[in-house]
Amino acid sequence: MIIKKKIWIPLLIVAVLLIAGIILLITQLKDRLELISKAEKNIDLVMSLKDINEDFIAGYNVNTEKILDVLHYDIKIELFPEVKRIKGNVTLTIKVNNPDESEVVLNFYDNLKINSVLISDKKVKYSRTKTNISIYPGGKLSDTILVKINYEGEPKRLGFGSFNFDEMNGEKLIYTLNEPVFASTWFPCIDLPDDKALADIYITNDSSFVSLSNGKLSAITINGNKKTYHWKTYYPISTYLIAIYSGNYKTYSQKYVSASKDTVDLFCYALPDKFDDLIKDFRGHDKYLKVFEEIFGFYPFTKEKYSLAQFNWVYGAMEHQTITGIGTDFISGLKLFQDMIIHELAHQWWGNAVGPKTWKDIWLNEGFSTYSEALYWEKQSGFDALKTTLAAKFGSFEKGTLYNPDRNLFSSLVYDKGAWVLHMLRKEVGDSDFFKILRNYYERYKYKNASTKDFQIIAEEISKRNLSHFFDQWILKGVGILEIQYKYAVVQDNNRFKTKITLKQLQNGYDIYKFPIDIKINYESGSEIKNYYITKREESFIFESTNKPKEILLDPDRWLLANFELIQSDNDRK
Repeated sequence: MIIKKKIWIPLLIVAVLLIAGIILLITQLKDRLELISKAEKNIDLVMSLKDINEDFIAGYNVNTEKILDVLHYDIKIELFPEVKRIKGNVTLTIKVNNPDESEVVLNFYDNLKINSVLISDKKVKYSRTKTNISIYPGGKLSDTILVKINYEGEPKRLGFGSFNFDEMNGEKLIYTLNEPVFASTWFPCIDLPDDKALADIYITNDSSFVSLSNGKLSAITINGNKKTYHWKTYYPISTYLIAIYSGNYKTYSQKYVSASKDTVDLFCYALPDKFDDLIKDFRGHDKYLKVFEEIFGFYPFTKEKYSLAQFNWVYGAMEHQTITGIGTDFISGLKLFQDMIIHELAHQWWGNAVGPKTWKDIWLNEGFSTYSEALYWEKQSGFDALKTTLAAKFGSFEKGTLYNPDRNLFSSLVYDKGAWVLHMLRKEVGDSDFFKILRNYYERYKYKNASTKDFQIIAEEISKRNLSHFFDQWILKGVGILEIQYKYAVVQDNNRFKTKITLKQLQNGYDIYKFPIDIKINYESGSEIKNYYITKREESFIFESTNKPKEILLDPDRWLLANFELIQSDNDRK
Protein backbone atom coordinates (compact mmCIF):
# COMPACT_ATOMS: atom_id res chain seq x y z
CA MET A 1 0.00 0.00 0.00
CA ILE A 2 2.83 2.38 0.70
CA ILE A 3 4.21 1.79 -2.78
CA LYS A 4 0.79 2.44 -4.32
CA LYS A 5 0.48 5.58 -2.27
CA LYS A 6 3.88 6.79 -3.43
CA ILE A 7 2.87 6.19 -7.07
CA TRP A 8 -0.61 7.72 -6.58
CA ILE A 9 0.65 11.05 -5.18
CA PRO A 10 2.80 12.09 -8.21
CA LEU A 11 0.07 10.86 -10.56
CA LEU A 12 -2.38 13.11 -8.74
CA ILE A 13 0.03 16.02 -8.99
CA VAL A 14 0.46 15.41 -12.75
CA ALA A 15 -3.31 15.22 -13.20
CA VAL A 16 -3.84 18.44 -11.25
CA LEU A 17 -1.17 20.22 -13.29
CA LEU A 18 -2.67 18.89 -16.54
CA ILE A 19 -6.15 20.08 -15.56
CA ALA A 20 -4.76 23.46 -14.52
CA GLY A 21 -2.99 23.76 -17.88
CA ILE A 22 -6.18 22.91 -19.77
CA ILE A 23 -8.14 25.45 -17.72
CA LEU A 24 -5.49 28.10 -18.42
CA LEU A 25 -5.56 27.34 -22.16
CA ILE A 26 -9.38 27.46 -22.22
CA THR A 27 -9.28 30.77 -20.35
CA GLN A 28 -6.78 32.21 -22.84
CA LEU A 29 -8.85 31.00 -25.79
CA LYS A 30 -12.02 32.36 -24.15
CA ASP A 31 -10.33 35.77 -23.77
CA ARG A 32 -9.31 35.71 -27.42
CA LEU A 33 -12.77 34.71 -28.57
CA GLU A 34 -14.29 37.49 -26.46
CA LEU A 35 -11.84 39.89 -28.11
CA ILE A 36 -12.90 38.69 -31.56
CA SER A 37 -16.56 38.99 -30.59
CA LYS A 38 -15.99 42.51 -29.27
CA ALA A 39 -14.27 43.54 -32.49
CA GLU A 40 -17.00 42.00 -34.62
CA LYS A 41 -19.76 43.70 -32.65
CA ASN A 42 -18.10 47.08 -33.04
CA ILE A 43 -16.87 46.67 -36.59
CA ASP A 44 -19.90 48.23 -38.29
CA LEU A 45 -20.18 51.02 -35.71
CA VAL A 46 -16.55 52.06 -35.73
CA MET A 47 -15.44 51.08 -39.19
CA SER A 48 -18.35 52.59 -41.12
CA LEU A 49 -17.02 56.11 -40.39
CA LYS A 50 -20.48 57.61 -40.66
CA ASP A 51 -19.29 61.06 -41.68
CA ILE A 52 -17.35 59.74 -44.66
CA ASN A 53 -19.86 59.66 -47.49
CA GLU A 54 -20.01 60.90 -51.06
CA ASP A 55 -20.78 64.48 -50.04
CA PHE A 56 -17.83 64.67 -47.67
CA ILE A 57 -15.42 63.21 -50.20
CA ALA A 58 -16.68 65.60 -52.90
CA GLY A 59 -15.91 68.57 -50.66
CA TYR A 60 -12.62 67.12 -49.48
CA ASN A 61 -11.31 66.34 -52.97
CA VAL A 62 -12.18 69.55 -54.82
CA ASN A 63 -12.18 69.76 -58.61
CA THR A 64 -8.97 71.79 -58.83
CA GLU A 65 -7.04 68.87 -57.32
CA LYS A 66 -7.72 66.92 -60.51
CA ILE A 67 -5.39 69.21 -62.49
CA LEU A 68 -2.50 68.27 -60.20
CA ASP A 69 -0.51 65.06 -60.10
CA VAL A 70 1.90 64.55 -57.20
CA LEU A 71 5.05 62.84 -58.44
CA HIS A 72 6.97 62.74 -55.16
CA TYR A 73 6.58 63.44 -51.44
CA ASP A 74 9.55 64.43 -49.31
CA ILE A 75 8.14 64.08 -45.79
CA LYS A 76 10.21 65.13 -42.77
CA ILE A 77 8.45 64.57 -39.45
CA GLU A 78 9.99 65.24 -36.04
CA LEU A 79 8.17 63.64 -33.12
CA PHE A 80 7.78 65.08 -29.62
CA PRO A 81 5.93 62.30 -27.77
CA GLU A 82 6.18 63.92 -24.33
CA VAL A 83 3.99 66.82 -25.48
CA LYS A 84 2.22 64.95 -28.30
CA ARG A 85 3.30 67.37 -31.00
CA ILE A 86 5.08 67.15 -34.33
CA LYS A 87 7.11 69.39 -36.60
CA GLY A 88 6.73 68.79 -40.29
CA ASN A 89 8.59 69.92 -43.37
CA VAL A 90 7.06 68.49 -46.53
CA THR A 91 7.99 69.09 -50.15
CA LEU A 92 5.62 67.98 -52.90
CA THR A 93 6.82 67.66 -56.48
CA ILE A 94 3.71 68.25 -58.54
CA LYS A 95 2.99 67.96 -62.23
CA VAL A 96 0.55 70.68 -63.30
CA ASN A 97 -1.84 69.69 -66.08
CA ASN A 98 -3.28 73.20 -66.45
CA PRO A 99 -0.61 75.90 -65.88
CA ASP A 100 -3.26 78.65 -66.20
CA GLU A 101 -4.87 77.59 -62.92
CA SER A 102 -4.71 80.39 -60.35
CA GLU A 103 -4.44 78.26 -57.23
CA VAL A 104 -2.99 75.02 -55.93
CA VAL A 105 -5.40 73.16 -53.63
CA LEU A 106 -4.10 70.46 -51.29
CA ASN A 107 -5.68 68.46 -48.51
CA PHE A 108 -4.37 69.61 -45.14
CA TYR A 109 -6.39 69.85 -41.92
CA ASP A 110 -6.38 73.23 -40.20
CA ASN A 111 -5.30 71.94 -36.77
CA LEU A 112 -1.59 72.34 -37.55
CA LYS A 113 0.06 75.77 -37.52
CA ILE A 114 1.75 76.68 -40.79
CA ASN A 115 5.08 78.50 -40.52
CA SER A 116 5.71 78.97 -44.24
CA VAL A 117 4.48 78.01 -47.71
CA LEU A 118 6.74 78.20 -50.75
CA ILE A 119 6.34 77.39 -54.42
CA SER A 120 9.70 76.77 -56.08
CA ASP A 121 11.41 78.49 -53.11
CA LYS A 122 9.24 81.62 -53.40
CA LYS A 123 7.08 82.51 -50.41
CA VAL A 124 3.41 82.65 -51.42
CA LYS A 125 0.00 83.43 -49.92
CA TYR A 126 -2.52 80.82 -48.90
CA SER A 127 -5.93 80.35 -47.29
CA ARG A 128 -7.40 77.45 -45.36
CA THR A 129 -10.63 75.58 -44.75
CA LYS A 130 -11.13 72.80 -42.23
CA THR A 131 -9.65 70.15 -44.53
CA ASN A 132 -7.88 72.03 -47.36
CA ILE A 133 -5.25 74.62 -48.09
CA SER A 134 -5.46 76.85 -51.19
CA ILE A 135 -2.10 78.23 -52.30
CA TYR A 136 -1.87 81.26 -54.60
CA PRO A 137 1.26 81.26 -56.79
CA GLY A 138 0.81 84.89 -57.89
CA GLY A 139 1.47 84.06 -61.51
CA LYS A 140 1.47 81.36 -64.12
CA LEU A 141 2.51 77.91 -62.93
CA SER A 142 5.26 75.93 -64.61
CA ASP A 143 4.67 72.36 -65.77
CA THR A 144 6.26 71.00 -62.60
CA ILE A 145 6.34 72.82 -59.28
CA LEU A 146 7.82 72.27 -55.83
CA VAL A 147 5.46 73.11 -52.97
CA LYS A 148 7.14 73.33 -49.56
CA ILE A 149 5.13 73.60 -46.35
CA ASN A 150 6.68 73.97 -42.91
CA TYR A 151 4.31 73.40 -39.98
CA GLU A 152 3.94 72.22 -36.39
CA GLY A 153 1.37 71.33 -33.75
CA GLU A 154 -0.72 68.51 -32.38
CA PRO A 155 -2.12 66.30 -35.16
CA LYS A 156 -5.74 65.26 -35.05
CA ARG A 157 -6.77 61.71 -34.26
CA LEU A 158 -9.63 61.12 -36.70
CA GLY A 159 -11.15 58.13 -38.46
CA PHE A 160 -9.52 54.97 -37.16
CA GLY A 161 -6.87 57.05 -35.40
CA SER A 162 -4.97 59.00 -38.02
CA PHE A 163 -2.12 60.03 -35.71
CA ASN A 164 -1.56 58.43 -32.32
CA PHE A 165 0.72 59.25 -29.42
CA ASP A 166 0.10 56.13 -27.36
CA GLU A 167 1.63 54.44 -24.35
CA MET A 168 1.73 50.77 -23.40
CA ASN A 169 3.15 49.46 -20.14
CA GLY A 170 5.16 52.65 -19.78
CA GLU A 171 6.46 52.42 -23.37
CA LYS A 172 5.76 55.30 -25.78
CA LEU A 173 4.37 54.20 -29.15
CA ILE A 174 3.60 56.53 -32.06
CA TYR A 175 1.74 55.34 -35.15
CA THR A 176 -0.59 56.47 -37.92
CA LEU A 177 -3.56 55.06 -39.83
CA ASN A 178 -4.75 57.32 -42.66
CA GLU A 179 -7.44 55.27 -44.37
CA PRO A 180 -9.55 56.46 -46.05
CA VAL A 181 -9.09 60.27 -46.10
CA PHE A 182 -7.05 61.27 -43.07
CA ALA A 183 -3.45 61.46 -44.31
CA SER A 184 -3.92 65.23 -44.35
CA THR A 185 -4.30 65.33 -40.57
CA TRP A 186 -0.50 65.18 -40.40
CA PHE A 187 0.95 66.02 -43.81
CA PRO A 188 -0.20 68.08 -46.83
CA CYS A 189 -1.11 65.92 -49.81
CA ILE A 190 -3.56 65.18 -52.56
CA ASP A 191 -5.47 62.56 -50.65
CA LEU A 192 -6.95 60.64 -53.57
CA PRO A 193 -6.34 56.88 -53.78
CA ASP A 194 -5.48 57.14 -57.49
CA ASP A 195 -2.87 59.90 -57.08
CA LYS A 196 0.07 57.61 -56.39
CA ALA A 197 3.55 59.04 -55.93
CA LEU A 198 7.04 58.08 -54.83
CA ALA A 199 8.11 59.10 -51.34
CA ASP A 200 11.08 59.77 -49.09
CA ILE A 201 10.03 59.68 -45.45
CA TYR A 202 12.25 60.96 -42.64
CA ILE A 203 11.23 60.30 -39.03
CA THR A 204 13.13 61.98 -36.22
CA ASN A 205 12.65 60.95 -32.60
CA ASP A 206 14.61 60.35 -29.42
CA SER A 207 17.64 58.18 -30.17
CA SER A 208 16.22 55.30 -28.14
CA PHE A 209 13.33 54.89 -30.59
CA VAL A 210 13.20 52.74 -33.71
CA SER A 211 11.20 54.51 -36.43
CA LEU A 212 9.57 52.67 -39.32
CA SER A 213 7.83 53.50 -42.55
CA ASN A 214 7.10 52.28 -46.07
CA GLY A 215 9.74 51.21 -48.56
CA LYS A 216 13.37 50.46 -47.83
CA LEU A 217 15.54 51.84 -45.07
CA SER A 218 17.99 54.18 -46.77
CA ALA A 219 19.90 55.67 -43.85
CA ILE A 220 19.97 56.27 -40.10
CA THR A 221 21.57 59.48 -38.83
CA ILE A 222 22.21 60.59 -35.25
CA ASN A 223 22.28 64.22 -34.17
CA GLY A 224 22.85 64.57 -30.43
CA ASN A 225 20.07 62.73 -28.62
CA LYS A 226 17.97 62.53 -31.80
CA LYS A 227 17.93 59.79 -34.42
CA THR A 228 16.48 60.10 -37.94
CA TYR A 229 15.35 57.14 -40.02
CA HIS A 230 15.13 57.71 -43.76
CA TRP A 231 12.78 55.37 -45.63
CA LYS A 232 12.52 55.44 -49.42
CA THR A 233 9.91 53.95 -51.76
CA TYR A 234 10.85 52.63 -55.19
CA TYR A 235 7.25 51.98 -56.16
CA PRO A 236 4.38 54.50 -56.19
CA ILE A 237 2.17 54.66 -53.13
CA SER A 238 -1.25 56.09 -52.29
CA THR A 239 -1.41 58.58 -49.43
CA TYR A 240 -3.74 56.42 -47.35
CA LEU A 241 -1.05 53.72 -47.30
CA ILE A 242 1.76 55.98 -46.03
CA ALA A 243 2.53 55.27 -42.39
CA ILE A 244 4.98 55.96 -39.63
CA TYR A 245 5.61 53.90 -36.49
CA SER A 246 8.06 54.81 -33.74
CA GLY A 247 8.73 52.97 -30.52
CA ASN A 248 11.11 50.80 -28.55
CA TYR A 249 10.84 48.07 -31.17
CA LYS A 250 12.81 44.86 -31.22
CA THR A 251 13.44 43.45 -34.71
CA TYR A 252 13.33 39.98 -36.21
CA SER A 253 14.24 39.37 -39.86
CA GLN A 254 14.45 36.62 -42.41
CA LYS A 255 14.69 36.39 -46.18
CA TYR A 256 12.39 35.04 -48.85
CA VAL A 257 13.48 34.17 -52.37
CA SER A 258 10.68 35.25 -54.68
CA ALA A 259 9.63 33.34 -57.77
CA SER A 260 11.07 36.35 -59.59
CA LYS A 261 14.49 35.26 -58.17
CA ASP A 262 14.66 38.46 -56.11
CA THR A 263 15.42 38.16 -52.40
CA VAL A 264 12.81 39.89 -50.28
CA ASP A 265 13.64 41.08 -46.77
CA LEU A 266 11.00 40.08 -44.22
CA PHE A 267 10.82 41.84 -40.85
CA CYS A 268 8.63 41.96 -37.79
CA TYR A 269 8.78 44.67 -35.15
CA ALA A 270 7.26 44.56 -31.68
CA LEU A 271 7.68 46.01 -28.21
CA PRO A 272 9.71 43.74 -25.90
CA ASP A 273 6.76 42.11 -24.11
CA LYS A 274 5.13 41.04 -27.40
CA PHE A 275 8.26 40.33 -29.42
CA ASP A 276 8.48 36.56 -28.96
CA ASP A 277 4.76 36.16 -29.64
CA LEU A 278 4.92 38.20 -32.83
CA ILE A 279 7.84 36.13 -34.13
CA LYS A 280 5.72 32.99 -33.67
CA ASP A 281 2.76 34.62 -35.43
CA PHE A 282 5.01 35.98 -38.19
CA ARG A 283 6.57 32.65 -39.11
CA GLY A 284 4.88 31.17 -42.14
CA HIS A 285 5.12 34.22 -44.36
CA ASP A 286 7.43 32.35 -46.72
CA LYS A 287 4.57 29.87 -47.32
CA TYR A 288 1.95 32.61 -47.68
CA LEU A 289 4.10 34.49 -50.17
CA LYS A 290 4.82 31.37 -52.20
CA VAL A 291 1.10 30.54 -52.51
CA PHE A 292 0.11 34.07 -53.52
CA GLU A 293 2.93 34.30 -56.04
CA GLU A 294 1.70 31.05 -57.60
CA ILE A 295 -1.87 32.34 -57.82
CA PHE A 296 -1.47 36.06 -58.54
CA GLY A 297 2.08 36.75 -59.74
CA PHE A 298 5.37 37.94 -58.24
CA TYR A 299 5.37 39.83 -54.94
CA PRO A 300 5.10 43.45 -56.10
CA PHE A 301 7.58 45.18 -53.77
CA THR A 302 10.70 43.04 -54.04
CA LYS A 303 13.09 46.05 -53.97
CA GLU A 304 11.71 47.12 -50.63
CA LYS A 305 10.49 44.58 -48.03
CA TYR A 306 7.50 43.09 -46.32
CA SER A 307 6.99 43.53 -42.60
CA LEU A 308 4.64 43.45 -39.63
CA ALA A 309 4.77 46.11 -36.93
CA GLN A 310 2.90 46.20 -33.65
CA PHE A 311 0.58 49.12 -33.08
CA ASN A 312 -2.11 49.53 -30.48
CA TRP A 313 -5.20 49.34 -32.69
CA VAL A 314 -8.11 47.40 -31.20
CA TYR A 315 -9.86 46.53 -34.45
CA GLY A 316 -7.30 44.37 -36.20
CA ALA A 317 -4.59 45.18 -38.72
CA MET A 318 -3.88 47.64 -41.54
CA GLU A 319 -2.12 46.92 -44.83
CA HIS A 320 0.23 49.89 -45.06
CA GLN A 321 2.37 49.33 -48.15
CA THR A 322 5.23 46.96 -47.25
CA ILE A 323 4.59 47.41 -43.50
CA THR A 324 1.38 46.01 -42.10
CA GLY A 325 0.36 47.28 -38.70
CA ILE A 326 -1.05 44.60 -36.39
CA GLY A 327 -2.97 45.47 -33.24
CA THR A 328 -1.43 44.49 -29.92
CA ASP A 329 -4.46 42.41 -28.93
CA PHE A 330 -4.10 40.31 -32.07
CA ILE A 331 -0.54 39.19 -31.32
CA SER A 332 -1.08 35.83 -29.63
CA GLY A 333 1.97 33.67 -30.24
CA LEU A 334 -0.56 30.93 -31.08
CA LYS A 335 -1.47 32.05 -34.62
CA LEU A 336 -5.05 32.65 -33.50
CA PHE A 337 -5.36 35.43 -36.05
CA GLN A 338 -3.59 33.75 -38.95
CA ASP A 339 -6.37 34.60 -41.41
CA MET A 340 -5.96 38.28 -40.54
CA ILE A 341 -2.23 38.14 -41.26
CA ILE A 342 -2.84 36.30 -44.54
CA HIS A 343 -5.50 38.88 -45.49
CA GLU A 344 -3.11 41.80 -44.93
CA LEU A 345 -0.37 40.16 -46.98
CA ALA A 346 -2.85 39.68 -49.85
CA HIS A 347 -3.45 43.43 -49.78
CA GLN A 348 0.07 43.98 -51.08
CA TRP A 349 -1.33 42.71 -54.39
CA TRP A 350 -4.93 43.89 -53.96
CA GLY A 351 -5.11 47.48 -52.76
CA ASN A 352 -1.43 48.38 -52.67
CA ALA A 353 0.05 47.29 -56.01
CA VAL A 354 -3.34 47.46 -57.74
CA GLY A 355 -5.05 50.39 -56.08
CA PRO A 356 -8.70 51.46 -56.23
CA LYS A 357 -9.55 54.27 -58.64
CA THR A 358 -12.05 55.71 -56.15
CA TRP A 359 -13.43 54.75 -52.74
CA LYS A 360 -16.51 53.47 -54.54
CA ASP A 361 -14.27 50.62 -55.74
CA ILE A 362 -13.06 49.56 -52.31
CA TRP A 363 -14.41 46.04 -52.77
CA LEU A 364 -11.52 45.53 -55.19
CA ASN A 365 -9.28 45.86 -52.11
CA GLU A 366 -11.22 44.13 -49.39
CA GLY A 367 -13.24 41.56 -51.31
CA PHE A 368 -10.13 40.37 -53.14
CA SER A 369 -8.06 40.09 -49.96
CA THR A 370 -10.87 38.33 -48.11
CA TYR A 371 -11.23 35.78 -50.92
CA SER A 372 -7.45 35.39 -50.87
CA GLU A 373 -7.78 33.92 -47.37
CA ALA A 374 -10.01 31.19 -48.80
CA LEU A 375 -7.71 30.66 -51.78
CA TYR A 376 -4.74 30.18 -49.47
CA TRP A 377 -6.51 27.49 -47.45
CA GLU A 378 -7.71 25.83 -50.64
CA LYS A 379 -4.08 25.54 -51.76
CA GLN A 380 -3.06 24.16 -48.38
CA SER A 381 -5.94 21.81 -47.59
CA GLY A 382 -8.27 21.49 -50.57
CA PHE A 383 -11.63 22.82 -51.71
CA ASP A 384 -13.42 21.87 -48.48
CA ALA A 385 -11.13 24.28 -46.61
CA LEU A 386 -12.13 27.05 -49.01
CA LYS A 387 -15.81 26.27 -48.43
CA THR A 388 -15.35 26.34 -44.67
CA THR A 389 -13.57 29.70 -44.85
CA LEU A 390 -16.31 31.21 -47.01
CA ALA A 391 -19.13 29.73 -44.91
CA ALA A 392 -17.93 31.87 -42.00
CA LYS A 393 -18.34 34.95 -44.22
CA PHE A 394 -21.92 34.26 -45.33
CA GLY A 395 -24.48 36.99 -44.70
CA SER A 396 -27.59 38.77 -45.99
CA PHE A 397 -25.71 41.97 -46.98
CA GLU A 398 -28.73 44.24 -47.08
CA LYS A 399 -26.94 47.56 -46.45
CA GLY A 400 -26.45 48.56 -50.07
CA THR A 401 -24.60 47.77 -53.27
CA LEU A 402 -21.09 46.38 -53.34
CA TYR A 403 -19.94 49.13 -55.67
CA ASN A 404 -20.25 52.55 -54.05
CA PRO A 405 -21.17 51.34 -50.54
CA ASP A 406 -21.28 55.00 -49.40
CA ARG A 407 -21.32 54.99 -45.58
CA ASN A 408 -20.50 51.28 -45.41
CA LEU A 409 -16.94 51.46 -46.72
CA PHE A 410 -15.59 49.07 -44.09
CA SER A 411 -18.57 46.82 -43.37
CA SER A 412 -18.94 43.09 -43.97
CA LEU A 413 -20.81 44.04 -47.17
CA VAL A 414 -17.51 45.08 -48.74
CA TYR A 415 -15.28 42.37 -47.26
CA ASP A 416 -17.45 39.28 -47.22
CA LYS A 417 -19.89 39.87 -50.04
CA GLY A 418 -16.90 40.98 -52.12
CA ALA A 419 -15.26 37.60 -51.47
CA TRP A 420 -18.43 35.70 -52.33
CA VAL A 421 -18.85 37.65 -55.57
CA LEU A 422 -15.38 36.59 -56.70
CA HIS A 423 -16.26 33.02 -55.77
CA MET A 424 -19.40 33.21 -57.91
CA LEU A 425 -17.49 34.80 -60.79
CA ARG A 426 -15.14 31.82 -60.62
CA LYS A 427 -18.13 29.49 -61.03
CA GLU A 428 -19.56 31.67 -63.81
CA VAL A 429 -16.41 31.65 -66.00
CA GLY A 430 -14.68 28.48 -64.83
CA ASP A 431 -11.42 27.98 -62.95
CA SER A 432 -9.05 28.36 -65.89
CA ASP A 433 -10.44 31.73 -66.99
CA PHE A 434 -10.95 32.97 -63.43
CA PHE A 435 -7.30 32.64 -62.45
CA LYS A 436 -6.22 34.10 -65.80
CA ILE A 437 -8.47 37.07 -65.02
CA LEU A 438 -6.75 37.62 -61.66
CA ARG A 439 -3.25 37.42 -63.10
CA ASN A 440 -4.05 39.66 -66.08
CA TYR A 441 -5.79 42.20 -63.85
CA TYR A 442 -2.75 42.28 -61.57
CA GLU A 443 -0.23 42.65 -64.39
CA ARG A 444 -2.18 45.34 -66.23
CA TYR A 445 -2.82 47.56 -63.22
CA LYS A 446 0.22 46.86 -61.05
CA TYR A 447 1.48 50.17 -59.53
CA LYS A 448 -1.62 51.84 -60.97
CA ASN A 449 -5.28 52.15 -60.06
CA ALA A 450 -8.30 50.26 -61.35
CA SER A 451 -12.05 50.66 -61.26
CA THR A 452 -14.80 48.07 -61.13
CA LYS A 453 -15.35 48.71 -64.83
CA ASP A 454 -11.67 48.04 -65.54
CA PHE A 455 -11.96 44.70 -63.78
CA GLN A 456 -15.13 43.85 -65.72
CA ILE A 457 -13.41 44.60 -69.04
CA ILE A 458 -10.59 42.18 -68.25
CA ALA A 459 -13.03 39.52 -67.06
CA GLU A 460 -14.92 39.82 -70.33
CA GLU A 461 -11.74 39.81 -72.43
CA ILE A 462 -10.46 36.60 -70.83
CA SER A 463 -13.78 34.74 -70.64
CA LYS A 464 -14.97 36.03 -74.03
CA ARG A 465 -18.39 36.59 -72.48
CA ASN A 466 -20.67 39.53 -71.81
CA LEU A 467 -20.74 39.72 -68.00
CA SER A 468 -22.97 42.77 -67.68
CA HIS A 469 -25.72 40.77 -65.98
CA PHE A 470 -23.23 39.37 -63.45
CA PHE A 471 -21.75 42.78 -62.54
CA ASP A 472 -25.18 44.43 -62.42
CA GLN A 473 -26.81 41.89 -60.16
CA TRP A 474 -23.95 41.29 -57.75
CA ILE A 475 -21.90 44.50 -57.76
CA LEU A 476 -23.47 47.57 -59.34
CA LYS A 477 -27.22 47.33 -58.70
CA GLY A 478 -28.20 44.32 -56.64
CA VAL A 479 -28.72 44.55 -52.87
CA GLY A 480 -28.72 41.51 -50.61
CA ILE A 481 -28.51 37.92 -51.78
CA LEU A 482 -30.58 35.28 -53.57
CA GLU A 483 -33.63 33.95 -51.73
CA ILE A 484 -34.93 30.80 -53.44
CA GLN A 485 -37.85 28.53 -52.74
CA TYR A 486 -37.87 25.20 -54.53
CA LYS A 487 -39.97 22.11 -54.86
CA TYR A 488 -39.71 18.85 -56.71
CA ALA A 489 -41.98 15.98 -57.68
CA VAL A 490 -41.14 12.49 -58.95
CA VAL A 491 -43.45 10.54 -61.25
CA GLN A 492 -42.86 6.91 -62.21
CA ASP A 493 -43.45 6.02 -65.87
CA ASN A 494 -42.98 2.27 -66.38
CA ASN A 495 -39.40 1.58 -65.36
CA ARG A 496 -38.24 5.19 -65.42
CA PHE A 497 -38.73 8.18 -63.16
CA LYS A 498 -39.45 11.75 -64.25
CA THR A 499 -38.43 14.46 -61.80
CA LYS A 500 -39.59 18.06 -62.05
CA ILE A 501 -37.71 20.70 -60.07
CA THR A 502 -39.09 24.24 -59.78
CA LEU A 503 -37.08 27.20 -58.46
CA LYS A 504 -38.61 30.55 -57.56
CA GLN A 505 -36.64 33.69 -56.69
CA LEU A 506 -38.17 35.68 -53.82
CA GLN A 507 -35.57 38.39 -53.07
CA ASN A 508 -36.47 42.09 -53.27
CA GLY A 509 -32.96 43.51 -53.75
CA TYR A 510 -32.79 42.55 -57.43
CA ASP A 511 -35.50 41.24 -59.71
CA ILE A 512 -34.08 38.40 -61.80
CA TYR A 513 -30.68 36.93 -61.03
CA LYS A 514 -29.07 34.84 -63.76
CA PHE A 515 -26.66 32.18 -62.57
CA PRO A 516 -25.37 28.64 -63.01
CA ILE A 517 -26.50 26.10 -60.43
CA ASP A 518 -25.52 22.54 -59.65
CA ILE A 519 -28.26 20.17 -58.50
CA LYS A 520 -27.26 16.95 -56.75
CA ILE A 521 -29.58 13.95 -56.96
CA ASN A 522 -29.05 11.25 -54.37
CA TYR A 523 -30.35 7.72 -55.06
CA GLU A 524 -30.49 4.68 -52.83
CA SER A 525 -27.18 3.79 -54.38
CA GLY A 526 -24.99 6.58 -55.72
CA SER A 527 -25.66 10.14 -56.84
CA GLU A 528 -25.23 12.46 -59.79
CA ILE A 529 -24.92 16.23 -60.34
CA LYS A 530 -26.77 18.09 -63.06
CA ASN A 531 -25.91 21.62 -64.18
CA TYR A 532 -28.47 24.25 -65.12
CA TYR A 533 -28.42 27.95 -65.87
CA ILE A 534 -31.20 30.06 -64.36
CA THR A 535 -32.51 32.97 -66.47
CA LYS A 536 -36.02 33.52 -65.08
CA ARG A 537 -37.51 34.45 -61.72
CA GLU A 538 -39.37 31.13 -61.74
CA GLU A 539 -37.98 28.20 -63.68
CA SER A 540 -38.57 24.46 -63.91
CA PHE A 541 -36.45 21.55 -65.10
CA ILE A 542 -37.39 17.96 -65.88
CA PHE A 543 -35.00 15.04 -66.03
CA GLU A 544 -35.41 11.28 -66.29
CA SER A 545 -33.61 8.56 -64.38
CA THR A 546 -33.72 4.78 -64.13
CA ASN A 547 -33.51 5.00 -60.33
CA LYS A 548 -35.87 6.85 -58.06
CA PRO A 549 -34.37 10.03 -56.52
CA LYS A 550 -34.20 9.85 -52.74
CA GLU A 551 -33.02 13.42 -52.09
CA ILE A 552 -32.37 16.55 -54.15
CA LEU A 553 -29.87 19.17 -53.03
CA LEU A 554 -29.36 22.59 -54.61
CA ASP A 555 -25.86 24.03 -54.90
CA PRO A 556 -24.20 21.22 -52.88
CA ASP A 557 -20.73 22.77 -53.09
CA ARG A 558 -21.95 26.21 -51.98
CA TRP A 559 -20.99 28.31 -54.99
CA LEU A 560 -23.92 30.71 -54.60
CA LEU A 561 -24.63 33.50 -52.15
CA ALA A 562 -28.13 32.19 -51.60
CA ASN A 563 -30.63 30.87 -49.11
CA PHE A 564 -32.65 27.85 -50.24
CA GLU A 565 -35.99 26.78 -48.81
CA LEU A 566 -37.55 23.45 -49.76
CA ILE A 567 -41.33 23.95 -49.72
CA GLN A 568 -42.47 20.68 -51.24
CA SER A 569 -40.98 17.33 -52.09
CA ASP A 570 -43.14 14.62 -53.56
CA ASN A 571 -41.27 11.56 -54.65
CA ASP A 572 -44.02 9.08 -53.89
CA ARG A 573 -46.41 9.80 -56.73
CA LYS A 574 -47.04 7.01 -59.27
